[in-house]
Amino acid sequence: MTAPTSAAAPAALHGLAAGDTGRPHSADWTIPQRWGDYTPQEHAVWQTLFERQTALLPGRACDAFVAGMRDLPIRPDRIPHFGELNEVLKPRTGWEIVAVPGLVPDDVFFDHLANRRFPSGQFIRQAHQLDYLQEPDVFHDVFGHVPMLMNPVMADFIQAYGEGGLRAQKLGTLPLLARVYWYTVEFGLVQQADGLRIYGAGIASSRTESVFCLDDASPHRVAFDLERVMRTHYRIDDFQEIYFVLNHLDDLLELARVDFEPLYRQVADLTARQPELQPAELAPTDRVLHTGTGAYAARQRYVQVQAQ
Repeated sequence: MTAPTSAAAPAALHGLAAGDTGRPHSADWTIPQRWGDYTPQEHAVWQTLFERQTALLPGRACDAFVAGMRDLPIRPDRIPHFGELNEVLKPRTGWEIVAVPGLVPDDVFFDHLANRRFPSGQFIRQAHQLDYLQEPDVFHDVFGHVPMLMNPVMADFIQAYGEGGLRAQKLGTLPLLARVYWYTVEFGLVQQADGLRIYGAGIASSRTESVFCLDDASPHRVAFDLERVMRTHYRIDDFQEIYFVLNHLDDLLELARVDFEPLYRQVADLTARQPELQPAELAPTDRVLHTGTGAYAARQRYVQVQAQ
């Protein structure tokens, strides 16, 4: 495995890459989906992505993802219509999908989440971009995220994250909170009775990382600890070097109730005495489920050095 892996470098980036270029007329950055404008080629890209992921995920995706996918009007042969999704999603958990042109500003992103609106990229990647796209598209956002929004626990957690994001902006602590989103909503694993399973959208929408995260010996797999996660950097351009594992999806409810403001101060005080953790590092307090070999990351570094 040598190529970048994520189906998208997802929304933990929030709106950091968005600017005035392409700004829609609406203050909330929403646009019409214009479902009828998708071309046969674009529907074919969706079908390729959908079919290969649905072939991979049985026995890998968590039960909540499987149930959400089963209950949503998501078909293999066409890009989903947001209106049809909302007819099922909104009565279930109060969420709805809104179309946006891509990455949006942070305050817009958080406001949408805080009001149970999930901003989804309206576009789909091109056929030569099947395995990696930095900006989240309709496949990452709908296939990866929306099935989990059918679950009440994830629905409540992401709304709480949106509210917390608005507060974190005012406190200047957004990078710490973004790490929580990254290592849960995007790249989280959960322990089920039948084994370790995927619930993060960045994994569920990625053909290569959905295999790597569970099967490869290279990454660390560590029990989730909130303070530790907030001190840990992450990779946006390749496989994760560490995955954090929840004991149960319901643990997200506890995170949704946390008062982050004193925790931000606690992490800042600790960081003043000790450096933040790089993705490949293990901490003395970690409950390690699997100690990674680091072989994949070492190979990637070697290739990069040789290319210089």
